[in-house]
This record gives sequence, structure tokens and C-alpha cells, in this order.
Amino acid sequence: MSRKQTSPSTLDLAPTALRAKKSGRAATPRGQSGGNAQPGPGGVVSHAIRVLCVDDHAVLVEGLKVQFAIDAGIEVVGRLGSAVRLVEEVRRHRPDAVLLDIEMPGPDAFEMADRLRHTLPEVRVIVLSAHIRDGFISAAFTAGVSGYFAKTDELEDIVGGIREVMRGRADGFVLGPKVRERCRHLPTRAGGRTDSAMSRHDLTVMRTGAPLTLLASLTPRELEVLRLIGKGLSRTQIAAQLCRSVKTIDAHQDRMMKKLGIAARAELMRFAIREGLAQA
Repeated sequence: MSRKQTSPSTLDLAPTALRAKKSGRAATPRGQSGGNAQPGPGGVVSHAIRVLCVDDHAVLVEGLKVQFAIDAGIEVVGRLGSAVRLVEEVRRHRPDAVLLDIEMPGPDAFEMADRLRHTLPEVRVIVLSAHIRDGFISAAFTAGVSGYFAKTDELEDIVGGIREVMRGRADGFVLGPKVRERCRHLPTRAGGRTDSAMSRHDLTVMRTGAPLTLLASLTPRELEVLRLIGKGLSRTQIAAQLCRSVKTIDAHQDRMMKKLGIAARAELMRFAIREGLAQA
């Protein structure tokens, strides 16, 4: 697998460092803890949150170290280039949270997150990825991940998300702004407020229901048809493979286009490819 190229727009690190220099603040970690940060009075974590970064972009992780130390009271205690030894390294570093990329060499990140959840349930896992796909969001939710953020989110949103994860319930699911934009609807919280009433920093989604993405609105049969469209099969070929009439395939296609807000079959194919369905 080829290594990914870090996007120039990913986590612009210079402005905050410049502000720190002008204000005279030190860029050293605030607080040295033994792990397992607990919320103090008022829901504030009483010491630096210990984070283990699992990402094959070393430059990104070094940038996060600087930013977290300056602004956030978050301490990066280690970095892994893959999730191969995730459970062992979590035991060794004793982090409060794991910041996990999902497209790296090695084992499936979601499987490793699920394994970590069952082995060390006190450690929160937060996805930080350049990829926001419906299937990834659903897989993260199913694996028990505590949060999902895009690498293109503002640093303050990532920092706020980490803090929200650490002070929230263990079964919460915190979404960054870009991921929330991707989701068509979010379940209501305990207080009964809907997504439209939630503020920019009010991100928690409780596990009473998964975030409903566009992909999640499709039926299993529609997903199968969409997968075959993504592979480049014609209406006639799909009908033959699924033992259905062309008219039935056309009906599935029309319903999918309405649900996904897509106007043309070519866009439907691009959607399937972007979501990784064509590889299934």
C-alpha cells in the first residue's frame, strides 16, 4: 500500500505557534499524569489528557504535539505508524485516549479499535482521518469509537472534541463539524434537542442510534445494486447477475438517486466509488 501524501490544508500549524511566541507562552506539556484522566469539578479534566497517536504521518503528529502542548493541556505520549501493536502499546504508554487514523498499512483500524474497546474499555478511541465516508462513520460507531474528526477540521474543534470525549459518557459518539455535515440526521440527545438546535461545539451523539448517513438510508438490495453500478456494470448486466428484471433495477436506481440527492447515473457511480463500494 502506498503511503498517503499529507494535504497542505491539513491542520495549519503555524498560526497558533506564532500566537504562542507573541504571548510568551511555553510550548511544554502541562501536567505529567499516569493516565486515565478523570473529569474534575465542573466536568473539567484535572490534568493533561494523555494521547497516543496512531498515524503514519510523522509530520502531522509532531505538529499536533506542538499545538496540544501550547493550547490544549493535551500531552502526546507516543506515536505508532500502524495499529499492529496497538493493544500492547496502549498498555505500555497508558494513554487516556487513542487518536487513530484509519487508512494505514497493517490491520484494519476498526477491528483494532473494537479489540481495544473489549481489552481496555477505559481508553477512549477517537478517529482522526482525511477520509469521511458513510461506511467509515458506521464502522467507527459499530466498533465503539468515541469520536470521529476530519484532519481538515479546525484545531479548536479537534481539541474541543477530545475534551468532550473525555468528559462525556463512555457510550457517547462525538462528531467533528465535517463529519456532522456528512450525516443527514443525528439522533436527539437526552435533553430532546434536535440537530438543528445544536451549536457548533455541541457534538455528542449518544448510542441510542447510529448517525444516519446517506448510505445508511439505502436498503440491502439498493446497496447491492449501487455496488455493481460502482463496478461499472450496465443495467442489463446487473439485472442478470441479481436475477431481476431491468425494470426492477431501474426502480432501485431511481429510489437511490432520490435518497442520495443524485441527478444522474454517472454521479451514482462516482458516489459508489468514493464510498469504497466498488472495491467490495
